[in-house]
Amino acid sequence: MRYLVSLILALATLLPSLAQAYDVLVLQSRRDQAYDEVLKGFRADSAVSRRVIVLSDYAEVDIVRIVREDRPTLILAVGDAALTVARKVPQTPVVTVMSLGIHGRKALHPNLTGIGMFVHPERSIRMFQAMKTRRVGVIYNPARSGWYLHLARKAAEATGIELVTREISEPRETIERLSTLDRKVDALWMLPDSTAVTRETTEAYFRFGQDQAIPVVSFAGNYLGLGAAVVLEIDRISLGRQASAMVSAILNGDPIGSIPLAFPKNIIPRSNPVVLKRLGQSVEGDGF
Repeated sequence: MRYLVSLILALATLLPSLAQAYDVLVLQSRRDQAYDEVLKGFRADSAVSRRVIVLSDYAEVDIVRIVREDRPTLILAVGDAALTVARKVPQTPVVTVMSLGIHGRKALHPNLTGIGMFVHPERSIRMFQAMKTRRVGVIYNPARSGWYLHLARKAAEATGIELVTREISEPRETIERLSTLDRKVDALWMLPDSTAVTRETTEAYFRFGQDQAIPVVSFAGNYLGLGAAVVLEIDRISLGRQASAMVSAILNGDPIGSIPLAFPKNIIPRSNPVVLKRLGQSVEGDGF
């Protein structure tokens, strides 16, 4: 009996040290190929110890308890659901990827940094230059992507491109606001704005592009099959490596406040030759 009690006490002492045997708590929103690719890139460039929790595998995750017991140095949040959970532990540094709208949260959450889902506006404007477009239509929610439009307008003005914008606050406004761009633009730009682009509104962008005979430039490869002329897609393996560099900097002692939110470094441009040919369009110069 004494031996059993001693064993239990020894295990109670040992288990916390086992739980603390990793640097990074990885929160993955769900099982998804895109997220898996990001983590593949992260693992390729990172030798840190880690624990991975896929949130969709559980009805509920008590993140506060896990962090209190495991005491990881930081959290890597992959996806919006993961970021929402990670924000419950404000005392632990959080690096987030594949999350929309993180730029607006930095001021409210000083323990947060990461890499956004928006392509650097100068890169996108360079694509429109290469397509020789001059008036580019954009539907957006100021609360979601107003900060990005501010930067994009500056980049566009420097090149002589005009952004013809329409604001919305709810997805159901998208179709009506698209109609106000009739004959006013020679390209349409889809942003990763979760109010402006939803399952219900996606088709309207490509229908508008077809009716107006103008190219639609989007942000994800699967939109090529739906009618996008060009997409600027984030290289997800590279995104994971970029996140790894941020994590390493924090683990090496850099305060999270010194690591600004970043744009994805590597972007993969893709085109739909059938759509471009039908529109009599091409991509010239360094657009690709």
